[in-house]
Amino acid sequence: MNGCPLCGREMPFKSRHHLVPATEGGKEAIGLHRICHDFIHATFHENELRDTYNTIEALLREERVQKFVKWVRKKPVDFYTPTKMSNTRWR
Repeated sequence: MNGCPLCGREMPFKSRHHLVPATEGGKEAIGLHRICHDFIHATFHENELRDTYNTIEALLREERVQKFVKWVRKKPVDFYTPTKMSNTRWR
């Protein structure tokens, strides 16, 4: 089993995340925990993902992602809770 590139926890199941959204022409996809993947899409608009947050390193530099990762790292690897849409996503 490989670790999730975002939170570092073991990943028994994974969701595919396009670093550049497929709707924006992205081809490369990586595996992430479903909760990590949902958080990214609830937090950022697709043009932000395309232009600014198109690498794991860029995502991990963002304060909201750092807070999320700090929180989710304490959870079991199979932990999941639905992610609510962030109001800041549609700025």
